[in-house]
Amino acid sequence: MAEPQKITIIEGPPPTFEYADESWLYGLTEGPAPYRIARCTLRTHNGPALVERCYRTWRDRNNIDLEFRDDSGLTRQAPIVAARFAEQDEGDVMMVWVRLEESEIEIELDFEFDEGDDDDLDDEGNWDLPSLTE
Repeated sequence: MAEPQKITIIEGPPPTFEYADESWLYGLTEGPAPYRIARCTLRTHNGPALVERCYRTWRDRNNIDLEFRDDSGLTRQAPIVAARFAEQDEGDVMMVWVRLEESEIEIELDFEFDEGDDDDLDDEGNWDLPSLTE
């Protein structure tokens, strides 16, 4: 059996995972437990090589994990389901989509409401926000 493959975050704060709902991701969430896909963006010096490593691992029908430390300092792993490299003005980055169980996802709502701004309210004065159950 092959040694488990992983990409390890070696410095910086814990990664921030953003809920990803692009339609192409839905085929990657099938499994025995309800999974969600989350994306995180990481600084990298060797993004093309890391993406190539992911592609080779998947081609060989193996899994590759993202290893990171969480807010409490514990080492965690999440299966990588997609990866992409991009060159940006701020530096090179790698976008990594990982599979997380629903119980591992924390949703943080952060918005400001200006009493004079009712653009987010429907005709009945209720919040016009997307539903999380769709």
